[in-house]
Amino acid sequence: MGKLTLYDISTPREIIAEERESVYLSHTPEQRFLSVLHLNHISMVMNGGRPLKSPQGKGLVIRKPAR
Repeated sequence: MGKLTLYDISTPREIIAEERESVYLSHTPEQRFLSVLHLNHISMVMNGGRPLKSPQGKGLVIRKPAR
């Protein structure tokens, strides 16, 4: 769904941020939403099938699991 871009360390962070922003803004809202879901799936796979953050109680309070 995405691609890995390696940057030269001499490239200023501002240029990298501008490039990433232009790519993000060129996507449709549906593509943005699907990329967030894909990123969430990858993070769960890399964390042994457990989410990095999980809901706690009622509302939107989120906590990290204690290790």
